[in-house]
This record gives sequence, C-alpha cells and structure tokens, in this order.
Amino acid sequence: MLELVESPVRQKKSLAEKNQLPDQFQRELVQMFKLLSDETRLRVLMYLYREAELHVSALCERLQQSQPAVSHHLALLREAGLIGCRRDGKHNFYSIRQTHFHRVVAQLFQNIADPGKLEFRFDEFTVTPRRKSEA
Repeated sequence: MLELVESPVRQKKSLAEKNQLPDQFQRELVQMFKLLSDETRLRVLMYLYREAELHVSALCERLQQSQPAVSHHLALLREAGLIGCRRDGKHNFYSIRQTHFHRVVAQLFQNIADPGKLEFRFDEFTVTPRRKSEA
C-alpha cells in the first residue's frame, strides 16, 4: 500500500540568511583584512600595483626597512595568495595576484549585496554610491 507523504514545507530565507558568507570564505576574508590592516603591507601592495613587479631590494629601499622585515611581510601576503613570486637568477620578483584579490572582493560584495538595489548592506549600516551632484 502506498502512503501519501507531504513534501517538507520550504521556508523562505530572510535577506540576512541569503547573504551569509560561507565559513571558508569568511575565514579567508578575515585573514585578508587582517593583512591589509598593516600599513607596511598596504604600502607593499601599493608599490606592487604601481610598478607591476618589484624585487625585495627595491621594496626595502622604498619602504626604508630591512630585508628580513620586508621578506616577512611578503611571505604573509604570498601565503594569503595576494601576491605571487617569480625567481630570476638570485632575485625574487613579486607582483599582485589581481585575479585572486578581485575574486575575493567580488565574492564579498556578491554575498552582501541586494541585487535589486545599488547599495551594500552590513549589519549596522548601508553603503550607497554617491550621486554626481553629492560629490
């Protein structure tokens, strides 16, 4: 004999539930923002963005820091996947891995955005683009 079973009722997810960040992505994002909270690492990224590629000695000169200190910052950025390294002879040349950085930022905004509006909602505030007359 067949028994009629009702399908479970699907509850609509709230906007907050829809915009939850996956755990792995959230950890990656937290790590990236921790790295970017350091002034030296931000300056490293700025120089790499401007020059496209630099070796450690050039970064040491620009940052006015020792080679071990700069290498430490580079290692942290490289481990996070924000920069890449290319070896040429005895020099390591560093550059920004733009596709990774852009993917992380794009995924962040995809997860917090309401596609129907030109704004990004966070728990306690909303970011909306300025209109040209407001600038």
